[in-house]
Order: sequence, then C-alpha cells, then structure tokens
Amino acid sequence: MKILLFFSIPLLFIPLVWSGYLEYNQDVLIPEGWTHAGRVDPSEELELTFALKQQNVHLLEETLRLVSDPDSAQYGKYLSLEEVASLVRPSEMTQKVVRHWLQSHGISNCYTVHTQDFMQCSMTAKVAEKLLQGSRFHRYVRDGQSLIRSSAPYSVHDDVHQHLDFVGGLHRFPPKRQEPREKRQNFKAGLHLGVTPAILRARYNLTAADVGSAQNNSQAVAQFLEQYFHPADLAEFMNLFGRTFPHLSQVDRVVGTQGGGKAGLEASLDVEYIMSTGANISTWVFTNPGRHESQEPFLQWMVLLSNMSDLPWVHTISYGDDEDSLSTAYMTRINTEFMKAGVRGISLLFASGDSGAGCRHLGKEKNSFRPSFPASSPYVTTVGGTSFKNPYKVTYEVTDYISGGGFSNVFKMPDYQVSAVDGYLKSVTATLPPQSYFNTSGRAYPDMAALSDNYWVVSNRVPIPWVSGTSASTPVVGGMLALINGQRLLKGLPALGFLNPRLYKLKGQALFDVTEGCHLSCLDEQVQGKGFCAAPSWDPVTGWGTPNYPELLAAFLTK
Repeated sequence: MKILLFFSIPLLFIPLVWSGYLEYNQDVLIPEGWTHAGRVDPSEELELTFALKQQNVHLLEETLRLVSDPDSAQYGKYLSLEEVASLVRPSEMTQKVVRHWLQSHGISNCYTVHTQDFMQCSMTAKVAEKLLQGSRFHRYVRDGQSLIRSSAPYSVHDDVHQHLDFVGGLHRFPPKRQEPREKRQNFKAGLHLGVTPAILRARYNLTAADVGSAQNNSQAVAQFLEQYFHPADLAEFMNLFGRTFPHLSQVDRVVGTQGGGKAGLEASLDVEYIMSTGANISTWVFTNPGRHESQEPFLQWMVLLSNMSDLPWVHTISYGDDEDSLSTAYMTRINTEFMKAGVRGISLLFASGDSGAGCRHLGKEKNSFRPSFPASSPYVTTVGGTSFKNPYKVTYEVTDYISGGGFSNVFKMPDYQVSAVDGYLKSVTATLPPQSYFNTSGRAYPDMAALSDNYWVVSNRVPIPWVSGTSASTPVVGGMLALINGQRLLKGLPALGFLNPRLYKLKGQALFDVTEGCHLSCLDEQVQGKGFCAAPSWDPVTGWGTPNYPELLAAFLTK
C-alpha cells in the first residue's frame, strides 16, 4: 500500500461579517477523534492573528507579472522587503481603526510585522468572546494534544469589518495523520529496490558535479502539525544514500522550535530529498513555533515571511486543504502573501495533493471534483507526481494515480497558462470527464511533476522503504531549481523567482513529457473513479512533465 504523505494543514479562518448578520452560519464540525473537554476558563490566554486590509494589491500583482516575465524589461528586478512594505502597507486609517478597536477592549499585548499588515495579539478568552461577538471558546483533546477552538461563528461591527480580511486561530482542527506503513515486495536480481538520490540523479540527468557552489544561495522546506526532523536521521540518510555526490549532512538554520519527540516521516522526507537534488546548498527548515495552541501554523509561517528581509530563494511546502473548506476571503489574502514573496524573487513550490482530482459529494448522487489550495493558487508553482513505467527499473515515467490536479473553483485561469490549457481541453475533448465535475475557466494545476512513488526515507534512525506522495516530488523539484538559481547567481543573473510565466513559455522544452496514465476521482457511475488523464504537452495530472536537469539549466541560464 502507498504511504500518502500529503497532509492537510488546518488553515484556520473565520470570514468577517457585517454588523448584525452572521454570514458564516454553518455548524462548526468536530472531526472524528476529538473530544470536547469543556468550556475554556474565561481567564485562559489566547493568541489571535488579525489580517489588516492592504493597499495597492492590483499594483502588486502587476509588479509580479513584470518581474516574472522574461520578455519584460523589469524581469528579475525584484523588490526589497521595505519596498514591498511601502507598496502594500495598510492605510493609516486602517491601522488606526483596528488598533483603537483592540485597545477599546483592553487589548494591548500585540505585535506587528515589517509590512504592518498582520497583528498578533494575546488576550483572555473572556475578552476574545466580547471582541468577536458570538464566539464561544472550548477545549478539545485528541491523542494527548489539546486545542482551543470556538464552537460558534461570530460577527464584528461594520466599521471594523471594512479594515480586516480575516481573523486567524479560531475554528479549524488539524487532521489526524496517516501512520507510515511498509509496502513489501518481491524483487528480481539486478532491479532497483526503490527511489533513492542515485535513482533520481540517473533519471533526471544530474551528474556528481551538479551540486551547489554559490555562496549566496539557499533553499528551504516548511513543516507544520508538529512535524520535526532529526539531524541524526539526515546524517544517516546521507551516509547510506549520498556517497556518490558532494553534499551537506546538516541543516544550516531552523526557524522556529524543533520538538523533542519522534521525527515525523513528512519532515524527514522533505529535508532529505531537497538536500539530495539541491546538494551542497545551504538549507533552512521553517517549523511550527508552537507559540500557542490556539494559533494556526500555516498562517504563522506567512507572518514570518512578511517579517524577514533575508530569506532562501526556494521554498517547498507539502501541505494543503480543500478549496471548499476555506473562505474565499482567506484564500485571496494568502494569494497576496504569495505575490509578496514572488516580487521579492522567492520561488514557492506546493505539492499538488494525493487525492487525484478529488471528489466532493453534493448530495442526491451528484458529485464534483475537489481542488486543493494552495495548489490551486495562480501565484505558486504546483508539483504533481509520477511513477516509473516499470517500478523496478529506471524507465520512462507515467502518471502516479494519486497525483493531485484539476481546475480551481475560486481563481480564474491566469494568462500565462491559457494557451496550454486550451490546447489540452481541445485535444482530449472526447475523453474529458463531464464538465459538471470541473470549472474549465479556473486556474489549472499542476505545473510540472517528478517521481512521487516508492521512496526510501530515514526516520528515527530507521530506513523506511516505499514512501509515496507528492510531498516527495515537490522537494525534489525544489532542489533542482535551487541548483539552477546557484548557477544563475554565479553568472550575475537574478534568482528565478515566480517560475510559472517562464515555465509556460518553454512549452515543455527541457522536460520529459508524461503522456500515460490517469489519476483517481469520484467513485460513481459517471466517472467510475477516473479523473483526468495525461496527454502530450501540458495536462492537469503532471503539468508539463518532469525535469531534464541539464536542458532545464540551459533554458534557464539565457537571461
């Protein structure tokens, strides 16, 4: 059985509503396994995040387009954090109204970020319930983990509503992690026993000399849900699998707090493989600081990026959630945060998910596909998954049936991909799923792919075989992009930044096209578990295909 490692992170949000009305009126569902442990004591301390309305978002989007388009005179002319702050900083009126609102409730323990568009404030549960009318905070426990969440929606006054995008840290629960399982196989002599750094280097044509050498280059992974890596696991992994190429065996920087418990398989996988393809490159790990049990870790990471002037050029993230479980206001604001990173020259890569096209049950035997966010964001590069045609040989690749992909129901299709997606839809019209299942005008993903099946990982000092998921393919691609960044920096060129406009201009050049296989979807009579299928050129299962490193390097060193 596959170990599906695409964990759904709890993107906590509450849509703000007009005074006197509760637009967010759906019941708050308590996921399976969580036990209600009673109302929170009124004196219990909470920490909430207030996302203030930003200015010039459309100008930010246009700036991102110009600095990311290789045909633009502004290509690669990235902004500093201070320049981003000057562009999007909330108006004086917005800052004044929100601060006055908080202070009028006795809330003074707050800190903001350099861009001044987030405020994180501590307060008692009693004050929070008065501030956010209708909220009711309770404690919930599961497997020794304790969380504070509001059991009800809330409202704020109209005068404040117009100055806030959302308040984070109230409702959503983290999912229960899938436990690692081993997939036992019988092998024939001379066949490889699973994907390792050597197998990846053979398939994607990296030589022993393809390692980092630029001093000002770096890469990062981000971990959430109390996922931690152990330095001893990384050292053991490199001792077992990194002997054929120069590499580092230590992470240079951890941002956040590493837990003292067992290593997480997800964290081990991400760190070990970004440092295998992105070999010899300074690597950072962003980890959930665990500031407070009421705080939402993904949002905490975004706040960190808004407050650090020196960041790695490539970040890979293997977490996501269903679009329909999040508010449009929340996703729109997170997209703005992605744009802020892009205009600074930072490449953000997200795993496409491990549920194929997904499936949302709409009732009365009616279903639709279920896109994932942030995979569906127009401002990140989304990575799907593939398998070897012969699972025991380094052969060509086919679709990994779990590879997430599809069309957003929230975000319109960005200009950079219209031609590619239109070509796909026209070429496979006869075999497409019914159009009632997906939105043909939405942002389509993934953008590219890599092997996601049957990896070796060392976790808690134990080599674990047959680990699978797009959380494997994403750091593999991220490491290769970090290598390319290093070569660009050595030539005096800027970092790649937001990759998609340039990637789509290649039209598949420098990538191995994946043309076989379909991914999974709804188990019903109409589609019978089949989602989209791979096809020549771009497709919503593997994107443009998988990287041929030397050709991709050559294509990305031209400007």
